[in-house]
Amino acid sequence: MAALKNCPLERLAIGTRSPSHQAGGPDELSFVLHERTRFEDWRETAEAFDVILNCVGILRQVGRSTYDRVHHLAPKAIAEACEQAGTTFIHVSALGLADGDRSRFLTSKRRGEQSVRRTQCNWLLVRPSLLDGEGGFGAAWLRGVSKLPVFATPMDARGQIAALTASDLGEALAKLCTAESLDFAAKASRIYEFGGVTTYSFERYIRGLRRRYNDRRALAIPVPALLARLGAHICDLLHFTPFSFGHWELLRKNNVPDPNRLPEVLGRDPQTVIEYEPQDG
Repeated sequence: MAALKNCPLERLAIGTRSPSHQAGGPDELSFVLHERTRFEDWRETAEAFDVILNCVGILRQVGRSTYDRVHHLAPKAIAEACEQAGTTFIHVSALGLADGDRSRFLTSKRRGEQSVRRTQCNWLLVRPSLLDGEGGFGAAWLRGVSKLPVFATPMDARGQIAALTASDLGEALAKLCTAESLDFAAKASRIYEFGGVTTYSFERYIRGLRRRYNDRRALAIPVPALLARLGAHICDLLHFTPFSFGHWELLRKNNVPDPNRLPEVLGRDPQTVIEYEPQDG
């Protein structure tokens, strides 16, 4: 999504693989990130817009749509084009990225962040925690798991989750895109980590979601770490469920913003994802 130069801020263009060109809606432009990995591919686009917001990410690689091309090379090229054009670039990454990560899903996102930060463009990095919202692939899967009377949880999933709603994230991104004053001098202030107000372990998060649909307690089966990792690799191989090796790595460490800048951007407390206190099994 981007705001056109020299136009009112409500004039938006949405980048999508499949433009529908609906009458009366925002302009829709066709973009396939894994095909646009060079500075030259983005020069005209960057010159046409005041702000470019990149929310693209892939769960798994398919053909030329690889982690490196989508998470690293394309954002790098956009940032370089924005640097020359004087365009603000807002790049949505993820919480929990670290030097010791082994998943290519995570390492490619980290390389993308590093490439953006090395440019001199007016960049902002947004790192959200786990998202909950209607229509999301991962969110729908977790909601489905929460309805089951029995679910599995990795024994080493000791990290905390600060889930936030997709609508809060969307509102915060819109506010960043239209902000009149942003500090692009201090790099520390250009990183926005977002999350909900309450943190949960993976097991308690599933139990909290369950309270929406069923007051009965569920049985959590602890899965040894090695078996959970093997299951994650199988899911990656078969493209089965959103659970992946990268998500297994994330579950083992905190996925909590430090500090949480979502209330600062929204001007209010974030919405509650877990409406009721989780029930222990």
